Amino acid sequence: MNEKRHEQPGAARVGVRAPGASLAPGSVVGDGRYRLLAQFGIDERAGAHLWRARDGQLRRDVALTLLVGDPADAESARMARKTLERAAHAAQFHHDGVARVLDVLSLGNGITSSEGLLGVVVTEWTKGTDLVDLVAEHPVAPLPAARMVGKLAEAIERAHQSGLVLGLDHPQRLRLTTDGTLRLAFPGPLPDATLRDDVKAIGAVLYLLLTGRWALPGGPAALPSAPHTPNGRLVPPRALQPQVPIELSALAVRTIEDGGHGGIRTSAAILRALEMAVEAEERTQLIQAQAAAGVRPDDDGTIWTTKRPVKDRARRRKLALGVTALVVAAVAILAWLGMLAISFFQTDPDTGPPLNLATPTATAPPPNSAAPPPPPPPPGQAQIGAAVVPTKVSVYNPDGDGDNTSRANKTIDGDPSSTWRTDQYNQQFPTVKKGVGLIATFNDPVNLAKVTIAGGSADTVVELRTADSANPDLSATHVVGTATLNGPSTDITLQQPQRTQYVIVWITQLAKNGGKYQSQIGELTFLPAT
Repeated sequence: MNEKRHEQPGAARVGVRAPGASLAPGSVVGDGRYRLLAQFGIDERAGAHLWRARDGQLRRDVALTLLVGDPADAESARMARKTLERAAHAAQFHHDGVARVLDVLSLGNGITSSEGLLGVVVTEWTKGTDLVDLVAEHPVAPLPAARMVGKLAEAIERAHQSGLVLGLDHPQRLRLTTDGTLRLAFPGPLPDATLRDDVKAIGAVLYLLLTGRWALPGGPAALPSAPHTPNGRLVPPRALQPQVPIELSALAVRTIEDGGHGGIRTSAAILRALEMAVEAEERTQLIQAQAAAGVRPDDDGTIWTTKRPVKDRARRRKLALGVTALVVAAVAILAWLGMLAISFFQTDPDTGPPLNLATPTATAPPPNSAAPPPPPPPPGQAQIGAAVVPTKVSVYNPDGDGDNTSRANKTIDGDPSSTWRTDQYNQQFPTVKKGVGLIATFNDPVNLAKVTIAGGSADTVVELRTADSANPDLSATHVVGTATLNGPSTDITLQQPQRTQYVIVWITQLAKNGGKYQSQIGELTFLPAT
């Protein structure tokens, strides 16, 4: 793999100047020990300049994180000391996913004020490719991207168990090694970096590999920023690259975004989710490879490794004639048995009037009498009125792009057989995402008392929620009812009518079918209180 360098504008010519110093290729730092060779990036947030250098004493290449600033600035000097302290602690940590810290230099201990530096972190040099160059032409395929991030997540988990923050929330601090794994090549966490920042960085790196865009603030100018929806939510990778599996797309977004139900906040949770996503993607690729090779599952799930059995037309015709003859014979026998039954129970005029088999308490209503009125509703429950139809129904998915959005309005077309379906998932909610649902919008607020769901997938668990807008955060909605779908239709009756203009049918658990997870809804009926 060719090793590349990503230069900052003007870095090769001038770099950053300070009194009596110039950072440029050929310059020396650290009391003349390290000769600068090439710059690989700048983390502007910390004034950290990332260089490849030559160790003149040990005659080997090293990676330098140069903390550039004014020594007279007390705040800059304090932040630099904090970064150096954290880097020194990381020197005791060893993992293939993190370059080994060789030395930490500070003012008066390896560097002088004339060099214009506040500190230097020296680490072993990592051969490979700059992460920016890796995605410059096109994003990385989903399966390799997941594997790359998995190795990095392992290092994060090990470090966090030791109480260490690694500080990898800048793409130019990472490099792809010659064996295809990601590595933190320029350690040196920001003074205020937290464990959560490391976790968010894993999601941002996954997002970058899948889309070529950086989703955290403070990234390099060479990388485009990740787009956001009008309500400020991060656009999922799948919306930018349709070949990205739903699981990986949701994992990236849930890891980066703060707050909310279902977010991923630990590296251990990321590792588990990545393992499942890799397993699902490998299985999908195996099925696709089998299909390309002519190895296809039959209708009953059987896989024929050569070819399907030959279907003989003559044999099929004989079989059809035989089945027809059996059906005719069965009908004749049933008709004969029916005649016997009628003859047995028919009244014989010589034996008197037929027996009265009615129970004494079962009395028929007198002719032309009015039917009894329906029972009143239970105390405290509102009287239900005629159904109201929303102006539209759309897919509600706070994690980003929705499922099967073009068919959402099928749920209010009056035909339960025309359905809306979720996407098909390899894992159950909330492992993949918090959930997905439908949001109904009415012209005017309605005093909602009951919702009927027809044609729904059995064992699907739903929450009925109300909202104040057409695109709310899930945390801003209110649960007013829950149900598990079962049978042709399921009613969700509210304990108290709710006046609202926006109603969400939120799926929290999908129906399972053949190892996959997917649910459908045929028709939604909204009933107000009178």
